[in-house]
Amino acid sequence: MEAAESSDIQPVGNQFVIRVFVVFAALALISLLLSLAGKYLGHTIQMAGHSSKTAIHQIHIGNNTLAVPANMIRFDRQRGDGVLPKLDLYLRWPDLSGYSDQARDDFNHVGGSKRILFLSFQERSMSRDMTGRLKPIYQSLITKPESAGPAGLTVYRFKPISGYADEVLVVGERDNAPPFVARCLDEQAEKQVMADCERDIHFGDELSLLYRFPIELLGEWRTLDAAVHSVATQFLQGN
Repeated sequence: MEAAESSDIQPVGNQFVIRVFVVFAALALISLLLSLAGKYLGHTIQMAGHSSKTAIHQIHIGNNTLAVPANMIRFDRQRGDGVLPKLDLYLRWPDLSGYSDQARDDFNHVGGSKRILFLSFQERSMSRDMTGRLKPIYQSLITKPESAGPAGLTVYRFKPISGYADEVLVVGERDNAPPFVARCLDEQAEKQVMADCERDIHFGDELSLLYRFPIELLGEWRTLDAAVHSVATQFLQGN
């Protein structure tokens, strides 16, 4: 009986042990890879296209060179040295800083936060900037002043035939300087937009700088316009 039972017991071969080891090693490797992938994808999702790197990139647009930190460049495809037809930036107001982990909620519009300015540089396509278009173009497209805006601004509504039916024109007179002119979405159109107003200015060597900002900042229009021009000038090389 004992002899029969002992004859049924087969010794465990080295080949079987090796197979078991290989299986467990493969499972361990898969688990490690999944963990690493999860961490990488989680970080990628969390960043949502942002970058916290501060390396300076040299961007050439026409005859201009702009030196800009990576965390201020809005799109990943533009984060590099080279020639671009257009450069898009985003900065947090009022410190005009780029993306960081501490500022994540503001850049992701969490809780309705509206503190981000959007700047776009490209070669000029019009001979006049927004201020220069006030008299020859906008004045024929607007109605009489609709209301007084914050900090001395005057608000005009566009005529239905203007093509700007869902926008208003805001104008701020300045001593010894051309007026501040911007277009903003009206109250019904601007509710879900991070930057409801826009203004373009001539800049650099035949560049146009368009910047968009929250309508809540209209009360700071003097400081805002000067700050945007100042930071853009800092980016411009050889100015």
